[in-house]
Amino acid sequence: MSPTRLVTTFLKSLNCDGARGVGLLIACAVLLLPEIGGEHARELLRYDRAGLAAGQGWRLLTAHVIHLDLEHAALNTLGLVLMWALFARDYKPRQWAVILFVAIAAIDAGLWLRDSTIAWYVGSSGALHGVMTAGTLAHLRRGDLDGWVLAAFIVVKLAFEQHAGALPFSESGAGVVVDAHLYGAIGGIVSGAFLKPRVEG
Repeated sequence: MSPTRLVTTFLKSLNCDGARGVGLLIACAVLLLPEIGGEHARELLRYDRAGLAAGQGWRLLTAHVIHLDLEHAALNTLGLVLMWALFARDYKPRQWAVILFVAIAAIDAGLWLRDSTIAWYVGSSGALHGVMTAGTLAHLRRGDLDGWVLAAFIVVKLAFEQHAGALPFSESGAGVVVDAHLYGAIGGIVSGAFLKPRVEG
């Protein structure tokens, strides 16, 4: 096999070939570029309960692309790359947009209605949990063995977080809002239940 063919096959196996590869680069840029704005951008874009009460509705969306710092953004970007490699082919782009929208809406609603003590929130990990649960559901529907492994991992992870807090190796440690993971996962399950995944991943 030629080197070019080998690289092409490798990229395809990670869902990074062609338009999907360009899409991943754009998605990574969306998570990393806001860090250029520093603390000013964080204060302007984060989920902020007082700001939302004052009518700053953009925060419901932008909170999910701004992070605590560059390290936090990089870790979430690596999470995105992993989710992309596992699940990118499981739904059409428009379906993924729906999944992300529902996961983000579930996180925002959960934080607003059930976690009134949380004054502010940033990060993509909650939305990534929505991607993970929707993708896992697609694998389960196809009868893929890894679907059961992924489902078990998600259930154990979320149960641990609800009982004991963030996993020891989680980004930013005590700063993780584990309820956002739960809300995002619920959003992913709900949206995935109503969307027909591709027959082959």
